[in-house]
Amino acid sequence: MGRDYSHIARRCERAVVTAYRELRDVGAEDFAAFQACTTLYRVHHPEASIAEARRLVAEWVDHHLVRGNLAPAPGCECD
Repeated sequence: MGRDYSHIARRCERAVVTAYRELRDVGAEDFAAFQACTTLYRVHHPEASIAEARRLVAEWVDHHLVRGNLAPAPGCECD
């Protein structure tokens, strides 16, 4: 899996994917990294519910890191 995530257009999505990858790289457990990234998403989007944040983080991690998909991921509509 590549390390260049600059193709991700939304800042919150790029921040989440980068944080998850880097946390896992330094030995964080999957669930701890997931929880941290859910919190990070809510920093970018305080209006989001925890359920929405969890869903988007899970979708983005799966889309970009598990599947290695370079196409835009479904998610929020911010820049």
